[in-house]
Amino acid sequence: MLATQAISCGVLSLCFLILFNAERRSSFMKWLCNFLKGTKPVESNHRRRPRVTAGEESSLWQQEPVRPKREDPPRHDNEELDRQIALSLAEEAKRPKERNHNKGENDEDLAKAMQDSLNMNPYMPHNPYAPSQALPRGQRVCGGCKHEVGHGHYLSCMGMYWHPQCFRCSSCTHPIRETEFTLLGAEPYHKLCYKELHHPKCDVCLQFIATNRTGLIEYRAHPFWGQKYCPSHELDRTPRCCSCEKMEPRNTKYMSLGDGRSLCMECLDSAVMDTGECQPLYHSIRDYYEGMNMKLDQQIPMLLVERQALNEAMEGECKGPHHMPETRGLCLSEEQTVSSILRRPRIGGHRLLDMRTQPQKLTRRCEVTAILVLYGLPRLLTGSILAHELMHGWLRLKGYRNLSPEVEEGICQVMSYLWLESEILPASTRHAQPSTSYASSSSSSSYRPPSSKKGGISHTEKKLGEFFMHQIANDTSTAYGDGFRTAYKAVNKYGLRQTLNHIRLTGGFPV
Repeated sequence: MLATQAISCGVLSLCFLILFNAERRSSFMKWLCNFLKGTKPVESNHRRRPRVTAGEESSLWQQEPVRPKREDPPRHDNEELDRQIALSLAEEAKRPKERNHNKGENDEDLAKAMQDSLNMNPYMPHNPYAPSQALPRGQRVCGGCKHEVGHGHYLSCMGMYWHPQCFRCSSCTHPIRETEFTLLGAEPYHKLCYKELHHPKCDVCLQFIATNRTGLIEYRAHPFWGQKYCPSHELDRTPRCCSCEKMEPRNTKYMSLGDGRSLCMECLDSAVMDTGECQPLYHSIRDYYEGMNMKLDQQIPMLLVERQALNEAMEGECKGPHHMPETRGLCLSEEQTVSSILRRPRIGGHRLLDMRTQPQKLTRRCEVTAILVLYGLPRLLTGSILAHELMHGWLRLKGYRNLSPEVEEGICQVMSYLWLESEILPASTRHAQPSTSYASSSSSSSYRPPSSKKGGISHTEKKLGEFFMHQIANDTSTAYGDGFRTAYKAVNKYGLRQTLNHIRLTGGFPV
């Protein structure tokens, strides 16, 4: 039966070639035309493939092609076909030879066509999804279960394959049945799940950060805390902590200090509120200076003041650069009357109540009249300001005259940075730092006093200290930023003592 069918295919090919040669029509050809006219076309039964969208990519639910059903031609058709072939050959043999002068060439072409038709595989399956489905079955591995994708439905997207039951969201693990999804690498996601995971949310309003006019996600980020927030919050009067500079989520309560400043609850926990409370911290920093062979012989008054009192004192000071936009400390050289905070205010709700101040006349007895520090700041920030202003006093008392702002503010910032380092880093780590090399002949130069707070510091306070050090190291101003980095480099290379001696002689830093 197979041989009969192969011969039939070959004869059909032969008949199609003869059909286009008008000179060789015969009664056989007429019969063949009538025979072919009665044949009904076979309707295509290919199923339409629905589309699944993955972002901008397209995916296809596919089905293995159905093999054509093998059917043998009817027996009586084969007999009739054989009879007609025999009649046609007999008629051809009776024709004159001159009409068959191209018979050799035609026979060769017909033989070639017959051979090609015999080599055709009538059972080759149709491949409508080439080239992706042209892969061998063994090379189609499910991206979910990692097993071979066999017959039946499967999903093909970006060169990968999945069983329908294995095509699940990488976030919620539920099957993806929507017509649109997001593909990140080889991991599929529901669109909402992907947005929850990868679209940034504002840490203030807790909403997804909107895109700008160009379709890009635009937000602001704090360089130390890593907070992300909408750019609009910089203009809509969203409160920001005056100490750590954090923007807390909406409806978070701040402590109002009454002078336009707001303090977050974490910074309030260690805030220094009055002059008496600040005295132990001030004396511990003086001990820190003495431990580095930088003892202060004169007693310099220290006062904790309100913002308005500090600004008024700054206006009465005739010299010295001031850190803008916020001045938090001042080393006075002129005689003034300053209102200091006498007693710690009472906290009522989210405001400070019963603020009591006392005017105090400051008399000039030496090069330094007093040190003023803004009240309501955390202990470590207050201490770093005291260390900075106390260095101004030490320089004036030791005869360092006419220093440029970059040199004087730079070396004062170094002392503030080193004091913070001594508070938040373990002693073993501090000794390993280059900044602890003071290159002094005195044995007391290697003395590092313990933390000024009994019982050490909490993790929250340590992070605050690291933030204050980050602020000093990354200041962008000329005097406080560039001056600090130049001074810190000199101290690391030559030691604090040699750096100070070089400043006294030349008015600049060693290089």
